[in-house]
Amino acid sequence: MASLIHCPHCGVRPRQEFSIRGEASVMRPHPEATDEAWHEYVHIRTNPRGRYVEHWQHVAGCRRWLAVERDTLTHEVFSVTDGASVAREGGR
Repeated sequence: MASLIHCPHCGVRPRQEFSIRGEASVMRPHPEATDEAWHEYVHIRTNPRGRYVEHWQHVAGCRRWLAVERDTLTHEVFSVTDGASVAREGGR
C-alpha cells in the first residue's frame, strides 16, 4: 500500500510527490552569531526516533512548504499543516 500525504492545498497525494528538507524546529541564528552557532545550525541535527516535525515541500504539486509531524520509526503521519501558517504562529 502506497503512503499517502494529505496536502492542505491539493488533497491526498502520494508521498513520492514530496521532498523532505529536514527538522522543522531548527532556528536560523542571527547574522552576527558566533561560528559555533552557525556550525550547529548548518551541521548538527538530533535525528530522533519517534514523533518528529519536519519541513516538506510538495514539489510535484503546489510547491508549498509544509510542516509534517510523523513517526521516524513507523513513518506514520500524524498531521500536515501549511508551513507559512506555522511560521507566522512561531514568529519565524
